Amino acid sequence: MTHRSPLASRRAVLAAGGGAATLGLAGCLGGGGGLDEVTVAHMPIYPDLQWYVMEQEGYLEAIDATITGREFTDGPSIVQALGGGDIDVAMFGIVPAMIAIDRGVPAKVTAANIREPMGIMAESSFHPIFEAEGAAAFETWAAERGRPFRFGTFPQGSVPDVLLRYWLTDVGVDPGATDAVEIVEINGASAVWQAIANDEIDGTSIMEPVPTIAAEEESSVTMLRTAADVLPGQPAAVTLMSDAVRESPIAGAFLEGHVRATEFIDANPDATAAHVEAGIGMPADRARKALDSPLSNFVTDPETITEATPVFAEFAAENGQISEPLSNETIFDHAVYDSL
Repeated sequence: MTHRSPLASRRAVLAAGGGAATLGLAGCLGGGGGLDEVTVAHMPIYPDLQWYVMEQEGYLEAIDATITGREFTDGPSIVQALGGGDIDVAMFGIVPAMIAIDRGVPAKVTAANIREPMGIMAESSFHPIFEAEGAAAFETWAAERGRPFRFGTFPQGSVPDVLLRYWLTDVGVDPGATDAVEIVEINGASAVWQAIANDEIDGTSIMEPVPTIAAEEESSVTMLRTAADVLPGQPAAVTLMSDAVRESPIAGAFLEGHVRATEFIDANPDATAAHVEAGIGMPADRARKALDSPLSNFVTDPETITEATPVFAEFAAENGQISEPLSNETIFDHAVYDSL
């Protein structure tokens, strides 16, 4: 089995592995019957920032196991890896976490990474129309321009997509039954920003750093509503642990590092911005501004997102991503966090 020590740099491992760390079976058993290797799936996105802080601040060293990171570009790929037994811990969206659980992966969410991280952005010229007319503003926009209002966000069923559809429905727009609104699927935050910059879309549902980039570039697409306005306590990225990890001492040790990382982000924004640059590739000065955003609400306690999670469970079931809405009891394990 090939693995790396927690001190090895992420970029060195990626380079050696041709873009992904070389990994064998997840969760190898140690001599005492416990886990001595744990593979953590994560994505190079703001809502997974705790991973990069834990890695670069050395918090993983306190865990009595070799923690190996594996970077993914999307949630479905992580779900597939979980199903194949290649992943022990996954830091990704609440919806793919539900999908994994619904498919029988023995795992539960033990921590939140962030809450209310999404924003609904729209062309600034649309703002006064919407504030005056509400749902009818989309019909007005479409009549004036001869085309629907185009939202561009992550694929259907993703966290940004669900929040967008929830907001549209809440204000009185059925996105599946109107010709005044079009939702375009776009893969990746950078692609969303390019679509904004190229005037290909009129609005989006997105997390940082896109709002900060748009503001710095003086884009006409600006914040219309934050997730806190739309759905208080909105869940997004979470930490899912396999049952094998949850039932081991590693679970508590990992979440202790997670808590330390959350506190570090809050107390040390300048140093955190440097970690963003090293881990995600966003320039530190821009990352620093994004950390001051009302969307940068990093947390660990899973209780902070449980109230709004059923909304996402209902949407996931309606979209056919899960067989039926999952209960919070099926999704969450609060015991690990509560034991800290």
